[in-house]
Amino acid sequence: RDGAAGTGWSSLDRSAAVTASPDRRVVPDGAALAAAVADRFVDVCRRALHSREAVHICLAGGNTPRAAYRLLATEPRRSRIRWEAVHVYWGDERAVPPDHVDSNYRMAREALLEHVPIAASHIHRMEAEDADLAAAAARYDVTLRQHLPHDAAGSVRFDLVLLGVGTDGHTASLFPGTPALDVADRLCTVGVAPTGQPRLTLTYPVFDAAAAIVVAAGGADKAPVVRAVFDGGGDMPVAWLRPKTGSLVWLIDRAAAGLQNTA
Repeated sequence: RDGAAGTGWSSLDRSAAVTASPDRRVVPDGAALAAAVADRFVDVCRRALHSREAVHICLAGGNTPRAAYRLLATEPRRSRIRWEAVHVYWGDERAVPPDHVDSNYRMAREALLEHVPIAASHIHRMEAEDADLAAAAARYDVTLRQHLPHDAAGSVRFDLVLLGVGTDGHTASLFPGTPALDVADRLCTVGVAPTGQPRLTLTYPVFDAAAAIVVAAGGADKAPVVRAVFDGGGDMPVAWLRPKTGSLVWLIDRAAAGLQNTA
């Protein structure tokens, strides 16, 4: 991980990554999971803004984030955040227009951003509708480098990255067996889903430089992935997250922890 184009990486050491042991916190059900994600968002914002003028959050798509965003858009959580100081970004986006039903941006806008006083200039959308996705990825790379704070090693640093996980172990649009997994010299790249649908996705270097990563997993269909990660990682992209200095917490409901000892 040394010296690659301003990321601190030269190669992706997956054998080391899967030995990392993230923190796991189990909550009763999906509603409690959404509340836990929302509360982590509030806590990160409040802590960051004690000493700085801005906080930078990477948003995820999916049902649990949607429910969490709706909680953030309503009281009592809405008033606990200084929204004018919040910058939001996305971990991935499908190659669709921003008003498309499958757009992660549209979901976050409808569930959260339309309902809080966040400045339009603080909403950093991926332009995944661009026919030239490589160019759109390069522009987002520049956006991240321009707006995010940098750590001592020169890596861009999110205050919080929210991620989900698929039943195949993918996170963001880092899917098993795809070239995006090996991108070490860019912060944003072109990904592809198993269906063949192209995406934009952030890469491991930007995730791993974050101050905090939260992976949210709900439902019994996620239990095999959770078991694999906490039994040693398995050969799946979500297990290759390896924060350099930040925290990695899995928030899971009892159904997702069904194959684990939750005591």
